[in-house]
Amino acid sequence: MHSDTHLLLHDQRSAELRQRATDFDLVPADPLASLRTRLGRLLVESGLRIMPHSPDHPSIAPGTA
Repeated sequence: MHSDTHLLLHDQRSAELRQRATDFDLVPADPLASLRTRLGRLLVESGLRIMPHSPDHPSIAPGTA
């Protein structure tokens, strides 16, 4: 199959799936969900900035063999 044809079919199918997903979206989105997501990301970023990045501090997680 030619790459342009494949891409066109993919775009059509993805648009169809997006439309079907919105058709089944019966429950309104939680207005606090985006706030929770932003707060969670902020906490993760803050934690990553606090953690030491030097090789002198070994990681707490065990390595795999």
